[in-house]
Amino acid sequence: MQSPLPVRDGVNATRLRLPDEGPWDTAMDYMMHRWGHIDPQGIEDRFDSGEIVGEAGIALNRTTPLRKHTFIWYYRTLPPETRIPVELNILHQDDHLLVVDKPHFLPTTPGGTYIQESALVRLRNQLKLPDLIPMHRLDRMTAGILLLSTNPETRGKYQVLFEKRQVRKEYECVAAAHPAPGHPAVDFPVVVRNRMTKSRSYLLAEVIAGEPNAETRIERLRTFDAGPADAADAADGGLPHRALYRLEPHSGKTHQLRVHMASLGLGIVNDAFYPELLDKAPDDYSRPLQLLARGIRFSDPITGTDVEYRSGLELSEVR
Repeated sequence: MQSPLPVRDGVNATRLRLPDEGPWDTAMDYMMHRWGHIDPQGIEDRFDSGEIVGEAGIALNRTTPLRKHTFIWYYRTLPPETRIPVELNILHQDDHLLVVDKPHFLPTTPGGTYIQESALVRLRNQLKLPDLIPMHRLDRMTAGILLLSTNPETRGKYQVLFEKRQVRKEYECVAAAHPAPGHPAVDFPVVVRNRMTKSRSYLLAEVIAGEPNAETRIERLRTFDAGPADAADAADGGLPHRALYRLEPHSGKTHQLRVHMASLGLGIVNDAFYPELLDKAPDDYSRPLQLLARGIRFSDPITGTDVEYRSGLELSEVR
């Protein structure tokens, strides 16, 4: 359902579904029930100024009955955000697509504590493109190629490519050169297939029994020695301590690549979730997750030509 309110400061208006029944007579009563403990005066002021609207952009007031609208839209009051000290690099822009290198630590879309400090909002404001929409997502901690639609009229043609899995994605990561104790040796290249679902605890994904719905081809590109500090701690008899891997996902489950690497005993360097969930800590910009969306390939539905976009970023732990 399209919002009757335009994008403002790079951010979409918030949509709220009103309940069909309950002890509230008006839409304002319900909003006071939900958020009145936070900013009751602000809610009243928004209704008085016509900043809360229903279907067709009709402004609500303090007495608008609860059941007159199913959905209402309004702009959230955005808290101040500390700028994340990373920058986006634009690799390609035309009448239909925008391709950027997203850095580590920057979320793709706004959410939670990151609104203005998201790739989407930054780019909308920087390029004056309020209709900009990402065609896929990268985790906040994953860097690399991100594809966005600049044109609502042609957006569906690209969305079909992703829905039909006609987009080839390639990632790179740094992990241990040899599996952790308790895991068997791996004969590369290997294809990992299993069934994944979002865990009910925290933000993790987990592997469960059932028909596979996640698949990744993993290839070890080369091994190398770790830095001096890591090498001093390694008890590997002089064997290469780390390796660079190529990952080719054939599905797009949450945290799929991180889970599949961890399942082999090869957790990605600086991963705070897998194979072990670490205590939440402030971002350490000197230790980014060593996972990079290296490239993306597809047949462009507008021009009919095969295109490929490659990231210009490099993983900091590669030696």
